[in-house]
Amino acid sequence: MATIWKLDPTHSEVSFKVKHLVITTVTGYFRSFDGTVETADDLDFSKAKVAFSADTTSIDTNQADRDGHLKSADFFDAGNHPAITFNSTSLEKKSDDEFVLNGDLTIRGVTQPVKLNVEFGGTVTDPYGNFKAGFEVTGKISRKAFGLTWSAVTEAGAVVVSDDVKIHANVQFVKQ
Repeated sequence: MATIWKLDPTHSEVSFKVKHLVITTVTGYFRSFDGTVETADDLDFSKAKVAFSADTTSIDTNQADRDGHLKSADFFDAGNHPAITFNSTSLEKKSDDEFVLNGDLTIRGVTQPVKLNVEFGGTVTDPYGNFKAGFEVTGKISRKAFGLTWSAVTEAGAVVVSDDVKIHANVQFVKQ
């Protein structure tokens, strides 16, 4: 019988990093997201099925004008594409606590296969009796591969926003 794990958003964060003007990195967060993990039994994550979604209107880069631009048709087009989704296709176990998560990532209506590195932090029962599992997820994608092609170049020839986007998530799941 399958075990379902539900994402605990109060103890999780989903962020991304992108180079600005090639000299600094801007960090952004999605403040509203959801996810589930389905496992064959309580502690065996080696064949887990993962589903995740992030609300594109919840983007937060700590700068309102930039957030508005990211929600616009130049980037996420949040009005027409309110969610980023991920659905796993396989999970490769590299060691007891390291995995490669393969799946389909959909941004702005474009679906591409991606590989994400997953570090399993372990399991624990919290003070309220909830059985939890923790993971750190990292990866890198090309924003242009998902139709986020807006670009600008400064007078001196520097690219304003890089193509590479680093993904970083620290997530806790609660056994249901």
